[in-house]
Amino acid sequence: MFNLFKKTHLLNPRTLPWEMKPLSSAETKSEIISDGRLKLSIKHELLKNVTPEMICWWFKNIEGEIIINGKSFIRYHIWHPIDHISVNYVKRCSNGSIGPGTKIHITEALGGNLRFLTDVITTVEKLDTTGFRHVHKKFGITLAEMDYKFTQVESGTSYENNLTVGLKIPIIRYFFNRFLRPLFYTNTQGQAWLKHNVEEVGNFQYFLPELYRSNQ
Repeated sequence: MFNLFKKTHLLNPRTLPWEMKPLSSAETKSEIISDGRLKLSIKHELLKNVTPEMICWWFKNIEGEIIINGKSFIRYHIWHPIDHISVNYVKRCSNGSIGPGTKIHITEALGGNLRFLTDVITTVEKLDTTGFRHVHKKFGITLAEMDYKFTQVESGTSYENNLTVGLKIPIIRYFFNRFLRPLFYTNTQGQAWLKHNVEEVGNFQYFLPELYRSNQ
């Protein structure tokens, strides 16, 4: 799932004309749920002037470039200026669109630390203006699930999401979730993911409204 041995290099940090939100700006939680999986949950600070339509559009158009202060950047690199390395759609829907069935290759180093390198191909199961869900599987077995929920409010969007790591298969889940999961996805890495996600989602309000308008 998380390739700790791939020869990947961090990119030079990008300079943003805004400060990223701190972890304390969101409500976060880390817990071991009833089946032994690790669940990381975030209720983000309100995303001002961002709509669910914009967020849905973003996940369908995450490839491409963006202009910041007159300079062109890869969009994904601006979404998180330190941790993000690369992203691309490796499989689209039959009509060429992005939606359920799409596969996305994500490479990022949480906290700018290659010990927390995430290099996965994940499959989209839901993507609309109410939320986004994608899962990472090996040999048909789900290892991680990411769920997002978007809710329109008066001055922006309420955004909640969670990452759940581990197996649900009854026969082997106890051993895997208790003894193996902490080896390939540590609790420390989970804390790094919480900070990373608060920062990248918080960045939406600074660049997404203008990017969305310029592409309509």
